[in-house]
Amino acid sequence: MAEAEEEEDAAPARPPPAGIYAEEQGLFQLLQNMLEELLIHKPDDPIEFMINHLKQNNDDAPRICVLGPPASGKTTVAMWLCKHFNAIRVSQETLLFKEVLMQTEEAKAYKERNQKIPNALWANLIQERLSNVDCIKQIPEFGEERDGFESASLLLIFQHGLGLQGAAHLALRQQQNLCLQGSFMLYASDTVLIERSGGKRLDPLTQEVFHTTFDWPSDPLVQQRLVKPEDLSEQEVSKKLLEYHRNFPDIFHIYQKVLKSINADQPSVDVLSQVLAFVQTRHRSDAPFTPRILFLGPPGSGKSLQAALIAQKYDVINICCGQLLKEAVADNTKLGELIKPYIDSGCPVPDKLVLKLLTERLSALDCLSNGWVLSGFPRDVEQGEQLQKAQINPNRVFFFHLPYESIMERLSQRRTDPVTGERYHITFRPAPTPEIQARLRQNPRDEEENIERRLNIYHSNVKALEDFYQDAFYVNADQDPYVIFEFIESCIIKPLPCKKH
Repeated sequence: MAEAEEEEDAAPARPPPAGIYAEEQGLFQLLQNMLEELLIHKPDDPIEFMINHLKQNNDDAPRICVLGPPASGKTTVAMWLCKHFNAIRVSQETLLFKEVLMQTEEAKAYKERNQKIPNALWANLIQERLSNVDCIKQIPEFGEERDGFESASLLLIFQHGLGLQGAAHLALRQQQNLCLQGSFMLYASDTVLIERSGGKRLDPLTQEVFHTTFDWPSDPLVQQRLVKPEDLSEQEVSKKLLEYHRNFPDIFHIYQKVLKSINADQPSVDVLSQVLAFVQTRHRSDAPFTPRILFLGPPGSGKSLQAALIAQKYDVINICCGQLLKEAVADNTKLGELIKPYIDSGCPVPDKLVLKLLTERLSALDCLSNGWVLSGFPRDVEQGEQLQKAQINPNRVFFFHLPYESIMERLSQRRTDPVTGERYHITFRPAPTPEIQARLRQNPRDEEENIERRLNIYHSNVKALEDFYQDAFYVNADQDPYVIFEFIESCIIKPLPCKKH
């Protein structure tokens, strides 16, 4: 045994498999973004173009487009998001009156003559604005974080108004900085929008939008300087709504794959809450994904059942640490011979032997190809650190939570038929006949004093494990197993947490 342990100590650390490294570093998404940029721009020098693209380091920076009819709240929502995330807002108003761009004067001339600004001119203005350094890469002050968007992240709020029709939108989507991660559309009935327009008021100093009924400022100084925007008569609003409805099908066709609809006819707090949830949600990646799932929880919390359901549906390899030890002993492997004395005596198997067995199993071709779901290990943070050193890194970790009373009810009433090996439960799955019921036996592990001992061990270690696996999901295990399965499944198909370095 000592020789085996010395061999384990002498073994060099193995590098992570290429697929795991690519997944952890986001290489697939990085290459996909670079390829998209190359195909859009077709630069003469692709290498130099890719170097500059990597220097910008803003592939994860969300760029959001706000769509909607007049009076739906686009400006209010966009300005709120910009305040919340310290972001850049681009709209018709900012382009014409706050920016000094090469073609600003030309656009203003159209405006002064009450003529429609051409789509091509709008596209050029926006392209020029988005090529400025603050839109390409915005870095907050050192050490500053913005509610989940850290350094080198940029939230670009691009607010579309009525002046941009389908042709202009299509031209804009082809520009470098309009590779949008998402767009949302505010909607409401025309009656609501016309009524809302009548109470709209504008702060000429801050450009914030208020409403005489729904959003009146509390500051008397702000109240005094509010002005009623031009062209807010019912006839003018109806005309704008008609233009919006005529242009919307083409615009919807362009954005439909990244479009989220939000009802604007509800309290502003609810609208902003839905918008914030949408902006902060990471969309599913096209990158190849191999599940490496870890289930942690007290005895009786249903880890084995959920592992079996996940393995059955997704064809991942189900590995229970205790069962793996028994199989090694039954197969008379070299490791099994070293483990057998501990199993026979009921003593804990040393961590080094367990880790060596797990490393061999998780490195097998079926686990590397299909992924795995592991339960029963680690039991404490030291074992978790050993897994990490052995390059066994789960990409989904779940902690099962179950009240003490439910654990006792589940475990202390379990019984086994020694003839058939079938398992029953006094309350939830009683034996079908008195004959079977008479011969049922209880596993010593399910006696109350032994359950108490196992729970005490678990609870003494779980807090440190939760701190170690900070990106874990938490499962309420005191509900229907298939409800739990649906929750676990939804967490598995979500993208990995975005980690900034």
